[in-house]
Amino acid sequence: MTEIQMIRVCCPSQSLASEIADRAVEARLAACANIEGPVMSTYRWRGVIEQAWEFLLWLKAPSKNFTAIEALVTEIHPYDVPSILALDCPQVSLPYALWLKENTDS
Repeated sequence: MTEIQMIRVCCPSQSLASEIADRAVEARLAACANIEGPVMSTYRWRGVIEQAWEFLLWLKAPSKNFTAIEALVTEIHPYDVPSILALDCPQVSLPYALWLKENTDS
């Protein structure tokens, strides 16, 4: 088991996803970021079914950085309840794990 996570954040715009990505990588909280989308999201908000186009931001980071990444996202994200999910990566190639460690404050 590695101590690496893929942290997924839904963003209302590509520019916000890019801003979070840049800040997380610059602060060495994440080694890498990918942005996908747009994707259509369907969800219930305040009792009403909503749909919106969003961009998916994936941050590759040490597990110990989740709290700091969550704080960064919460600080600049416009949603009342941003979707911030972490998936543990039980297997990662050794060269990639070493590169990630080199490029974060881990």
